[in-house]
Amino acid sequence: MSRFEFKLPDVGEGVTEGEVVKWLVKVGDAVGEDEPMVEVMTDKATVTITSPKKGRVLELGGAEGSVIAVHSMLVILDVGDGAATPPAAAKKSEGPAATAVGDIKESLPGMDLMATSAPAPKASPAATSTDYFEPKPLATPATRKLARDRGIDLRTVRPTGPSGRVAREDVLRAAGAPHAAPTSLHEAVASAAPRSVASPPPAPGLRSPMSVAAPTVEQSALEVRTPLKGVRKKVFEGMARSKHTAAHFTFVEECDVSALKALRERLRPLAAEEGVKLTFLPFFVKAVVAALKKHPSLNSAFDEATNEIVERRYYNLGIASSTEQGLMVPVVKDADKKSLLGIARDIQRLGDATKSGKVAPEDLRGSTFTITSLGTQGGLFATPILNLPEVGILGLHQIKQKPVVRDGQIVIGEVMLLSLSFDHRLIDGHVGAAFAYEIIHFIENPDKLWLES
Repeated sequence: MSRFEFKLPDVGEGVTEGEVVKWLVKVGDAVGEDEPMVEVMTDKATVTITSPKKGRVLELGGAEGSVIAVHSMLVILDVGDGAATPPAAAKKSEGPAATAVGDIKESLPGMDLMATSAPAPKASPAATSTDYFEPKPLATPATRKLARDRGIDLRTVRPTGPSGRVAREDVLRAAGAPHAAPTSLHEAVASAAPRSVASPPPAPGLRSPMSVAAPTVEQSALEVRTPLKGVRKKVFEGMARSKHTAAHFTFVEECDVSALKALRERLRPLAAEEGVKLTFLPFFVKAVVAALKKHPSLNSAFDEATNEIVERRYYNLGIASSTEQGLMVPVVKDADKKSLLGIARDIQRLGDATKSGKVAPEDLRGSTFTITSLGTQGGLFATPILNLPEVGILGLHQIKQKPVVRDGQIVIGEVMLLSLSFDHRLIDGHVGAAFAYEIIHFIENPDKLWLES
């Protein structure tokens, strides 16, 4: 037998660890070179890692849901003569490989003491229904862990999330929440202690008055603890670094998008013929690129290592996207070289990949300016946080009908507020304002975008 230890490779810039989403092999399986072995989620994307050699699986580096550091053992393979022996001759695993449906049992010290007071209920009929069965369900690692904790077989849970994903709410519904098993020692202890339903929980630091014993309330329905990791951890750290590093200032102005809305309506059927959904975003990408060319300082970054201001002559537009894992920013590369339809295709492709958790790491790197949109929840205005090391970000808000003045007459216009934040260390106020009005000029006169392409 010749043992080969395959370590988790560096799968992306700045990535230090990965969470095992799904094993595609088990101990004893024969694998070929470049055959997919495992799906790993980093703080940037979910990637499929293939086998570097032909062999037989001897050991797995961790169960599904576990976190493995880069350059730590991921898989041990037998790549010698033993690789051709039957599975029975291979080294036996210490236990069954974890699956997406909860074969691994998790416990905390002292949980055995709670067995009589907080027993784990059997899966509800909804969770074991034979009306629905999907052998390879789509779900985030957090949702998979929740299913394991609640004893739910994900394969029998009907999904309601985007792209056919099983959402957290689907698992809770299948478990019959809120009457579900405690997911931690903290919850088990709290659920075992009686609480009066006639009085609200005492405020922090205050003692609860004595009361007559009443039916207990499941603490798991009142407090849920989730580890900070993955994409959410990256967003947490990135936002804090940006807020405490850059000197933010925000400029807000309204924009009459009536002409843009009319142009989009004319072009939508033509885009649909090409299989592309035409939103307002591609027009704003075009307008931002045109404005960046006139104000190149807004396409800059600060290199802390060399203490230099770097003016980029390429235009990669980040499109902030909300996902179940947290905020991600896929990038439309070389936006200045693409047609409106090409930009729309990129936005559609990147949006689908981001929501499904399959966006490639290279699609999340290299942005020079970012656009974020709150869509129908646009509010009045906001103060977008910079995507460092960028020096500017554009926030788009909801389109509302408002009175506007045209040719001395008050008419009803389609108005959108734009919120732009800048790094005041590098961008002066008048420069940021001029950049904002350049964007507004192109949006209110969208035909001029074709002259800038």
